[in-house]
Amino acid sequence: MKEFVIQRYRADTSSGTGRQTLLRIDDEGKVLFADNNAEAVLGYDASELEGVMVHRFLASREDDPFAPANRHRIESGQTVLVTFRHKEGFFYTASLSLRISMRDSDGAASARIAQQENSAIDTRLLRFSESAAGFGIWELDVTSNQMTWTEGLYRLLELKPGTEITPEQALFYCKSGQERVRALFRRCARTGAPFTIELHLLTAKEKNIRATLNGRALKTGGRVRKLGGTLVDRTGEMQRDLACARAENILNATSAASPGLIAAVDKNLNLLHFNAPYARLFGSIFGATPKVGDNLRQLLEKHPNERHLAEQLWHRAFEQDSFIVDMPVTQQSGEWPVYEFHYQRLTNSKIGDSGAEKSETAGAVVVASDISNRASKTGDSEYRYRHDPVTGLTNRREFVARLQRQVEQAGDDAVDSCLLYLNLDSFGHFNNIAGNGACDRYLRELASILDVRSRPQDTVSRLAGDTFALLIEDCTESAARKLADNLLNLIRDFVFEWQGHQLQTTASGGLLIMGKDTYPNPEQLLGQAADLCHDAKTSGRNRIHTGHASRPESDHNDSNELVDRIRKALDRQALILEFQPLKPVASVTWGDHIEILARIPGNSAHEQWLQPDQFLPVAERFDLAKRLDRQVILQTFTWLGEHRLLEPRLKYCGFNLSLASVLDDTFADFMESVLGASNYPAESFCLEICEAHATQYPDEVAVLCDALHRIGCRVALDGAGASVESYRLAAKLPIDVIKLDRSLMLRLGADPVQQVMVEALHRIAQDAGKITVATFIENDDILRKVRTLGIHFGQGFRLGPPKPLAELKPVAVDLPTGRIGG
Repeated sequence: MKEFVIQRYRADTSSGTGRQTLLRIDDEGKVLFADNNAEAVLGYDASELEGVMVHRFLASREDDPFAPANRHRIESGQTVLVTFRHKEGFFYTASLSLRISMRDSDGAASARIAQQENSAIDTRLLRFSESAAGFGIWELDVTSNQMTWTEGLYRLLELKPGTEITPEQALFYCKSGQERVRALFRRCARTGAPFTIELHLLTAKEKNIRATLNGRALKTGGRVRKLGGTLVDRTGEMQRDLACARAENILNATSAASPGLIAAVDKNLNLLHFNAPYARLFGSIFGATPKVGDNLRQLLEKHPNERHLAEQLWHRAFEQDSFIVDMPVTQQSGEWPVYEFHYQRLTNSKIGDSGAEKSETAGAVVVASDISNRASKTGDSEYRYRHDPVTGLTNRREFVARLQRQVEQAGDDAVDSCLLYLNLDSFGHFNNIAGNGACDRYLRELASILDVRSRPQDTVSRLAGDTFALLIEDCTESAARKLADNLLNLIRDFVFEWQGHQLQTTASGGLLIMGKDTYPNPEQLLGQAADLCHDAKTSGRNRIHTGHASRPESDHNDSNELVDRIRKALDRQALILEFQPLKPVASVTWGDHIEILARIPGNSAHEQWLQPDQFLPVAERFDLAKRLDRQVILQTFTWLGEHRLLEPRLKYCGFNLSLASVLDDTFADFMESVLGASNYPAESFCLEICEAHATQYPDEVAVLCDALHRIGCRVALDGAGASVESYRLAAKLPIDVIKLDRSLMLRLGADPVQQVMVEALHRIAQDAGKITVATFIENDDILRKVRTLGIHFGQGFRLGPPKPLAELKPVAVDLPTGRIGG
């Protein structure tokens, strides 16, 4: 339930003046209460409003306080302006703010806990407690030396309940410490001092158990009359201790028998265990003898390069179940052996918040085997044939073979694979600073980090010199983009220290997306990725350009010409902007509702403009789509800033987003910065996301929608109805507008099935408080059917063709002092 304060709005009066009314509305939108001022503000008597849905006196769905765009603002404490429908039929504006918000189902419950007297405890409950917890209760009368036991203690010693036994006979079940038990009983009887002792017992059936004997004095009239206490079974703990001791002995024996290196650390890189070969090699390399409990960061404090690499390897082990990496044991000068390191995560079981058992990472273990013979020049020739001698990564020959296998084996159901081509920026000057030897060490350590930070199923290769490649198998485009950005940041942040110098550089890359129809020519694919990398370098370096693989029959000359035209228009900020209106067909509203469309100008005044279907595929392939989206938005805001009189009328300004922008984590920040420099309200702008992109990346789209809502923008699902997935997206995604696909509109007037599909989408939108827009209304038949179905807005040549943005002008008003607007 929510309480709203509603006040008539007039621009010529200050806020806080005028009569206001209080409305209480439940979560379903039904009015529960209205105060006596309702008639003066809303035109309805309070009794007429109770039980009525709030939609009855709102001008349109856009004014619903429960709609996503309004809800975010209201719940953050803002006041919104909405349009109401008066009882007499006219419309007026009022301000609406939230006073109280609470869930209708909230209800108070009370209960209390009181202490129960021991005399009231059922003896059956006591027996059950003793059996479940494994304990028994005893009591000794000091005067008569008579001892009584509960059933639990008989059961613990495996005696028949009620068996007659003296205290001295009971002591015979103690395998040791009988005299100490007697002494504790005597001291407790004499001084009243309580006691606790661990005992090893042999039961009546000759079973070894561990138990804790607790005792205390029970005084009457200030004198000790009785002793009492418990005997608690600790056999489970004993068995666990024995199991731990056996496991530790086995671990120590296994580690001692292994010629390789074995070490284990916790999540803070404190050493939990290591064998003698690990300690000896560590001491010979770093001049320090490790001990259990030492921290690896502190042990390697004087060796920053090795410390950084060790941290990267261990942290990857914490995140993955296991992985293998081949590399020299150290990057220091000298002939150090090459090891094959097997890392394995260590986990502990814990109980989660839901009560279910789950695994928690406790640390990791590494087992390393010396493979120097296999990796040396005199060793395995097959290994040398497939691997780079400097870094140990796969060489170009092996990488090309794996790339070809991956492309040829891609099936119809396979997830796309990607090819990342990386080239270090300004690496040549390292030779002048440090020489070839230091450069090789830099490349070896960087290669190790790249191999560690990539996924286990991916292939990292050194193609030549300062060029690397990564084959990312079975990975979505979104995940591949994030991985490429992470590797770029890793290279930028990597610092190699050499004789007082810090060697550090950046990289440029080309990310090539390969689908099931990719032409299986690995050299051509590497060439396309290299072209993207070259574009990234010429665009400023330290960036990734992304594109989709093309087939050899593509006309590269035409593509290059289109790319040049697109880049020239972007560099000169010379995109041609048009708008197409959205007009209400079954709702009452006012103001301008438009969608912005972009065109690429020709190289001369006589050359035709490029339409979106001509330049968008090329822009997406050469990673220009994201820049194109931002340029359209920037040019539109610049133009709107020069036409301030449009501000009151502009109610909807839509921008189409490419997949690159949808997957761009910084897009919402960019939009917020543009809005911050504009006088237009954020709710006037809507970002339109294609239904195909929302289907492929629902999680990323949901995150983007939430980010855009936080800054006040609206979000539209464009092309809804193109697939059956549209119905789920329309209901579940946090969107505000549903734009129906062209395929639903073309035969709407004659095809009853299409009418049912459109009506279903419209009903879903209405129930979720969203607006529907029918696109491609090309004739009167479609328009009539759209009106019949109750669609809110329409768009198409029948309602208005695209026009130059310059023709969007405010309404002209003639005043005695002159004309305003127009």
